[in-house]
Amino acid sequence: MSKIPGNPKAASAQPRYGRMDIGLDEVSGGIGRATDWLLGLQHPDGYWCGELEADSMLESDYIFMHTLLGTGDRGKMERACNEIVRHQKEDGGWSNYPNGPSNISLGVKAYFALKLMGWSPDHPVLVKARAWILANGGVTECNTFTKIYLCFLGQYEYDAVPAVPPEIVLFPNWFYFNIYEISAWSRAILVPLSIAYAKKPFKKIPAEQGIDELFVGGRESADLHLKWDRKHPFGWRNIFLAVDRITHWFERIHIRPLRKIALKKAEQWLLARFEMSDGLGAIYPAMLNAIIALACLGYSVDDPQFIRAKDEFERLGIDNPEGEPGYPTPTFRMQPCSSPVWDTAQAVYALGEAGVAKSDPRLLKAADWLLSKEVRHKGDWTESIKDVAPGGWYFEFNNEFYPDVDDSAQVLLALNCVANPRERYQYEVSQRALDWIFAMQCRNGGWASFDRDNTKMIFQYIPFADHNAMLDPPTVDITGRILEMLANYGYTRRDKRVERAIQFVLDEQESDGSWFGRWGVNYLYGTFLVLRGLEAMGVWSHEPPIVQAAEWIRMVQNADGGWGETCASYDDPTQRGIGPSTPSQTAWAVLGLLAAGDIRSDSVAKGIRWLVSKQMPSGTWDESAEGRNGEAVYTGTGFPRVFYLAYHLYRDYFPLLALTTYRRMMEREAAA
Repeated sequence: MSKIPGNPKAASAQPRYGRMDIGLDEVSGGIGRATDWLLGLQHPDGYWCGELEADSMLESDYIFMHTLLGTGDRGKMERACNEIVRHQKEDGGWSNYPNGPSNISLGVKAYFALKLMGWSPDHPVLVKARAWILANGGVTECNTFTKIYLCFLGQYEYDAVPAVPPEIVLFPNWFYFNIYEISAWSRAILVPLSIAYAKKPFKKIPAEQGIDELFVGGRESADLHLKWDRKHPFGWRNIFLAVDRITHWFERIHIRPLRKIALKKAEQWLLARFEMSDGLGAIYPAMLNAIIALACLGYSVDDPQFIRAKDEFERLGIDNPEGEPGYPTPTFRMQPCSSPVWDTAQAVYALGEAGVAKSDPRLLKAADWLLSKEVRHKGDWTESIKDVAPGGWYFEFNNEFYPDVDDSAQVLLALNCVANPRERYQYEVSQRALDWIFAMQCRNGGWASFDRDNTKMIFQYIPFADHNAMLDPPTVDITGRILEMLANYGYTRRDKRVERAIQFVLDEQESDGSWFGRWGVNYLYGTFLVLRGLEAMGVWSHEPPIVQAAEWIRMVQNADGGWGETCASYDDPTQRGIGPSTPSQTAWAVLGLLAAGDIRSDSVAKGIRWLVSKQMPSGTWDESAEGRNGEAVYTGTGFPRVFYLAYHLYRDYFPLLALTTYRRMMEREAAA
């Protein structure tokens, strides 16, 4: 067992004990209400699936796609306009999370979508939006994906956007850059986008629907190309920009000897991944790009492949023609994907920890549903991992090519809470998943989400990589969850793979004691998962890293007793742990403190009091953003600094797990 590094003097630090101001009867009452509420949300088929909410970009792109293809339901598109307007900020822009700063790409997309739907530039919504967009640099400041979409409708120049040539699918796996060296989601987004780039679709729209007025100084005089990095003339950005310019030169003079072969391979790659999946990658941007790519390849709107791709895309929509609580205006919005495997695994685990019997028919039904979603076919991960049988789970209803480690670990935690009559079968499924997860461990001891050792950092300088998600490196939040899961299946620090994982998370600890959260907002998420993983593996709670982490959690507690953190902490780390209290983040903080051995401090007591007092009579909690028309707080992360999520069930199963864990630890202490 290796020594945990840290300041030995810190090991003597103890939590501040205070008067216990809430009885276990109250806690048990809250647990009972939360359990009943969560069980009431179970689908008849056995799963849970809450809404997954994101920013207005999805509605803007929905209108854009249907305008480009001449498809779509006019009523839904008009209701999507209402959803876009619902998200507009006071300054006229749109943000990628509630109460965050306005974002130029979201603003341009929203403005353009409204104009495509016939809105006048004199409309007050557009007047405010235009003023903000021009004051912040105009269209040329948008990201690459926005600019490429604008090209499709004649609002930007193809020669000025970064090239995404389909020839990238021809690079062999031994080549330093190939599509399997970038993240799974970027792969699914870029391959169909490369088809569109090669075909360069163009649809002429009426002049009054255009957005020339959003170019500072006018479109004719605007410099549309990406800027060179003058501070680092020989840096990777300029090298990649030079390659981009050369690629464009070949495009202009039509020297593309491998284009036909590349397009055919890209098409085959696309069609293969339509199978056993709810659309390409089962995620919104990849599905949208795939639909456009099919149209570019000549598939008609009544072709079975096109119909299936469009139907799967439309199923992500949530239509509210009568309005909804907190916002009575009719709306239509899109989800970035669905989350049934994730929500079901989290719900089953929380319910099992809450004391629902392992043989309860509702948990058995959920477990059988999860078992039916086991991955049994080889996907993209096999490009870097050979001789390992498929196993594990994906996030959505169907996404066979893209199982992920995080979901797989959480499903294993959930299955461990169920006494399945098919005991041997469940054991075999679990063993396959464990073998697969261990095969996915990265060289540094941590785990990423979809791929192993996806860490070539220079790829972030590729011109079309400004969506901040080209790579899928190992993260401490996923690794912490895996440590907890492995402990539940009997693994200890005697296993070298476990010890490497522990050293990875310890090496990644921030100087203030917290850990970064890649898949949840943010340091509260990362810290709670690491602490639970270390506790499960028997790391002593008085070790300096644990003491320091617990002290950081106590230090960032809000005056009302809860905890909160906004997405701003991704842009400015000094904002870590700062934000209005939310149910999910308060639960994470309490769970982190409990994992650190802090049971009776004032911080824990106040956190539990906050959760119990904020629970609604129905058993749920409210996690809506103040002053945002019923919009949920975003405590989930898609791409840091770019795309965030509101999991509507986080407000239910995480507080339940926190209250349950607290009650169990108090009862154990009382019995000792």
